[in-house]
Amino acid sequence: MEQIKRFLTDFGLPRIIIAVYLLVLFMMAPVVGVNLSGAITDVFVRIGMNGILVLALVPMIQSGCGLNFGLPLGIIAGLLGATISMDMGYVGVWGFVFAILLSQLFGAVFGVGYGALLNRVKGGEMMIATYVGFSSVMIMCIAWLTLPYSNPVMVWGYAGEGLRSTISVEYYWLHILNNFLSFQIAGIKFPTGSILFFIFMSFLIWAFFRLKIGTAMTAVGSNLFFAKASGINVNKMRTISVMLSTMLGAMGIIIYQQGFGFIQLYEGPFMMAFPAVAAILIGGASVNKATLTNVFLGVALYQGILIITPLVLNAVLKTDMSDVIRILVSNGMILYALTRKTKVMK
Repeated sequence: MEQIKRFLTDFGLPRIIIAVYLLVLFMMAPVVGVNLSGAITDVFVRIGMNGILVLALVPMIQSGCGLNFGLPLGIIAGLLGATISMDMGYVGVWGFVFAILLSQLFGAVFGVGYGALLNRVKGGEMMIATYVGFSSVMIMCIAWLTLPYSNPVMVWGYAGEGLRSTISVEYYWLHILNNFLSFQIAGIKFPTGSILFFIFMSFLIWAFFRLKIGTAMTAVGSNLFFAKASGINVNKMRTISVMLSTMLGAMGIIIYQQGFGFIQLYEGPFMMAFPAVAAILIGGASVNKATLTNVFLGVALYQGILIITPLVLNAVLKTDMSDVIRILVSNGMILYALTRKTKVMK
């Protein structure tokens, strides 16, 4: 009995309920005629696509900068890297790698400025981060129309200038990670490359926080005044954490694009921070403490429910309400995640 109580405390009753709900939906799927293997494949694909975007929240949370609602700034850095690589005509592995390298350059530059701003508003980081995320998207709505891109696949045909709102990556790096070492078992196709890349980047973050600089960053997030008294440069640690978060966000959107198949510009990045924040909170993180367990568990639960719920309900109701159901489910999980109070999972 004591072990059960400890399990409920450590794992969290809400996450147990969500996991049981997800399991019930998967059990119902074949009964109501849903292609279970296809649904499981979609869940794995979505985990690989979204994992690094959720991972990008960890550095800022650990340094005490809170939930990174400014994630769209990192996403914009990734979009710049991707569109420049495509505009220059790079395709395949080299185009994909070049896009990531460019995204990291832009992410580092944007992250330093973003971090300097957050250092001036200690205590109000999440409000300012939200403003940064939203305003950067609106600024880029103008930039996408004025930047000197020339690739005819990317620009508006009738004017020859200004990027299209949606650009296909089919001839550039479509599924370049998803198809790497992929295999199929019982009709379930595993996007091995994207899952391995997610695990590899998670390992790097795990290793980083065991270095001296990572320990100092965690100390800043745990107790700002104690860290300062210990001689840690608080502003420097916070800036590095914001830069890391922005660079991971830039990388994450390119991983997302290769799985999704399209680059979405203009207002596309607007709401992408909220599912990532909801996922890591559902995984057991708090506003000042996050672990890789929170990332893995959160992205699996969030994406699993988002995929399987519309499929099962559509089959039961005999109609297609996928978009409505997906919006209700995703917004409901976001609302739950942002309003709950919980202790971080270890």
